[in-house]
Order: sequence, then C-alpha cells, then structure tokens
Amino acid sequence: MKKYKPPRWTRFLPSLGLLLLGGCNMGVLDPKGAIGIEERSIIITATWLMLLVVVPVIIMTLAFAWKYRESNKAARYEPDWSHSTAIEVVVWLIPCLIIMVLGYITWKSSHDLDPYKPIESEVKPITIEAVALDWKWLFIYPDQHVATINEIAFPVNTPVNFKITSDSVMNSFFIPQLGSMIYAMAGMETKLHLIANHAGVYDGMSSNYSGGGFSGMKFKAKAMSGFEFEQWLKQVKASPRELTLADYEKLAQPSEKEPVTLFAKVDPNLFHGVLHKYMDGTGGAIAGGGTSYGPVCTSRNTIGTGQQVSMAVPAVAAPGSNS
Repeated sequence: MKKYKPPRWTRFLPSLGLLLLGGCNMGVLDPKGAIGIEERSIIITATWLMLLVVVPVIIMTLAFAWKYRESNKAARYEPDWSHSTAIEVVVWLIPCLIIMVLGYITWKSSHDLDPYKPIESEVKPITIEAVALDWKWLFIYPDQHVATINEIAFPVNTPVNFKITSDSVMNSFFIPQLGSMIYAMAGMETKLHLIANHAGVYDGMSSNYSGGGFSGMKFKAKAMSGFEFEQWLKQVKASPRELTLADYEKLAQPSEKEPVTLFAKVDPNLFHGVLHKYMDGTGGAIAGGGTSYGPVCTSRNTIGTGQQVSMAVPAVAAPGSNS
C-alpha cells in the first residue's frame, strides 16, 4: 500500500500560525499587576480543565474513525450494542468533577477579585475619577486637583482606586494588562481597584461599543516611579488650561480622537455633578454652583458604609441651576 504524504504546502502551516500571532497584543495574558496575574491564572486553569475533555474527545474521534473505517474488516461489529456502564461513568463523572472544580474557582475568585474590594497595601492609594464621554475619557484626580483627557499616571506598587461613571451611553473601562473590566453608566458610580507592579505604558480602552467614534476611545495608563509621578504632576499643574463647569459643557460634546489634554485645575464638584445630572429627572443638575449632594445610584446600592440609596428621593439641584 502506498503511504500517504500530505501536500508540501501544509508544512508551512505552523509557521503561518506563529506569523499571524506575532502581531497580536497578548493583553490579559501578559499582565503587569497583581489583579491581572490572578485573572490570567484563572484563565489558564479553566483552559486546562476544559482541555481535559476536549483533547481526549478529539483523539478518540480520530481513533474511532480510523479503527471502524469500512476497509477494516477486523473491527468488531455490534449493531445491537446499547449500553456500557464504564462509558457512562466516564462521560458523567469527569465533566461533573470539572464543573465542581470550576465552580469552586469561580466562587473563590469572585470574592477575592471583586472589583469593589480594596487592594491590601501599606502604600496610600491614589483615587482617580473616570468619566466616559463621546468619544474620550476624562480623568479627575480629586486629591491632586488636576484632570486629564485620555491619559492617566500613577506610581508602581501603589493601589489605584477608580470611581467610574458616564456622561453619555454605557461604556466599559478596561486596562487589559492590569485586569478587570467594569462598566461606566450614566447616573451610576462603579468602582475598580487596580495596581501596577511593573513600570510601563499600558493601553486602556472602552470595551463596549458606544457609537461612531468608539474605535478611537482609547487612553494610556502610565505606571512610573514615585519621583516620575511627582514630575508628571508638576507637568500637569504647569498646564495653562483649567477645567471649569462651563469648559466641561464644551468638552462633553461628541468628538473623535481627542488628543491628550492636561488641566492644571478642575472644579471639585465636577464628578459628582455628572453623577447627579441624571438623577433630578431633567438632565440639568450641573450648574455654576455644582450640586447639593443627594443620593447617587451605585452598582452596590450603597454610598460609603451603611448608607442606603433611596431612589424615591431625587438629587436636589444646586441653587442657580437650570433644572
């Protein structure tokens, strides 16, 4: 019998696969922070567990097709066969064990990697307020009293506490190499805690389609040393631009591929004003005097500790507002 030889062109398939993957950004599989590393571990573990089923099934499919081919007269022919206890045990027990293991991993990781759970560290965290706009990201540093467009910076090995909302349609905040994606929604404040353990510049994005300029809704996250962060803050504070409420109204208008912009000063009520903008029923809670803080809808239905949100009591617009 003549031995079958595959076409020569098939020899190049492995190289072609590597070539196609060569231009890929590994993202979540190349984490640079503790949260991202834990999430990569879960992905790899889940993949291996699934391969325990997938690989044997593929091998047995090929083996059975070969063994019971028409030309193999030595194969056993049992047309009346209908049951095998051994096969039943295997096809039920192994998947059940895998589901049990995956269930435990899911339960444990859901608590350990809760995006609302602060990262334990002796280093004081940095707070960044993120507002999703059409089609750009506004970042406010409430403690440093500065703001930026499409760029954030923070020291390495320092927890970063994100407070996230939207002044437009629903978006999602995601820095793949640092971990955890979370939604940004109008009238709601979501939270995310991340940390970078390696210095570098990481890509951030909205991973939820939000209209025509969605593809350009990206930003840079810069993890740097403490000294470099102080220098970056000095650069921001040296900017001639300030972000007042009036300036914000112009900034919130839809625009695509907005360049990185630094604001040396920002209105301290801006983030809360954006939240309350959708809470008074008129869409006009932002005003020259800010807002008098009423309840804010959060994805945990709480503000701070122990204070319950009552959606029956709307936020009260500040004196002089147009609402």
